[in-house]
Amino acid sequence: MRAGVFFEGGCRRGNVVVFGAMQTNTERRFSPLGWSLLLLTVTTGMVDAVSFMGLGRVFTALMTGNVAFLGFALAGAEGVSPARSLAALAAFALGALAGGRLAAAMRTATHRRWLTWAAVFEVSFMVAAVVCALEFDYRAGTPLWSIYGIIVGTAVAMGVRTATVLRLADPDLKTTVLTLTIAGIAADSRLAGGAGARAGRRLAAVLALLLGAAIGGYTLRTVGAWLPLALAAGLTAGATALYVSHSDARTIGWGKPGASR
Repeated sequence: MRAGVFFEGGCRRGNVVVFGAMQTNTERRFSPLGWSLLLLTVTTGMVDAVSFMGLGRVFTALMTGNVAFLGFALAGAEGVSPARSLAALAAFALGALAGGRLAAAMRTATHRRWLTWAAVFEVSFMVAAVVCALEFDYRAGTPLWSIYGIIVGTAVAMGVRTATVLRLADPDLKTTVLTLTIAGIAADSRLAGGAGARAGRRLAAVLALLLGAAIGGYTLRTVGAWLPLALAAGLTAGATALYVSHSDARTIGWGKPGASR
């Protein structure tokens, strides 16, 4: 393809596909990448439904809440576990570090190989969390080792994912962050004097997280923590397979995450 011709979520320059290049089209249409990221956003809702509802006021995907919980704990708020929030933050950072190192190590690898290995790491930690969840009693909140096993397993998995998605550099579908997405819906709307570009994609991301949270909360209450986590692991593998099967097989190049935006 010619230099500067857009390829799914990125732009081809020479013989390298650079992700995160801005499109001049009115709105990116949903490609296999878009659908895959939406599925991953659904799993984010499932994971955080389990962590918040089942593990006691902690998030293992949306990290902003944990920082706020630590502040609440410092202010003397009851019912907040600083230890669990710190465990989630540390495990997420470890996963993000691993995801970043993997991306750097596979800088000259094919896109398919990189995403496949990233998914292997993520799904492996999700499966470990599922194993811990098999022993977890949601209503009693025991045993403690199971709680921390789920926290660490899911937070590491979400860290790996977030680092990987940052490399894809889609401004609307981050899978674990929605604050800027919601702000973009309002700030770029016609009511705000904008063109309303990409509103559909942004709204779809919000609804995907909402759907995942509802499914995760319902299955947690009716069956147990292991089921929503198992569903999230399966959907993650499926979403990766969907995109990898349609992705470019040549070498992918990138600089710093988001540098081309």
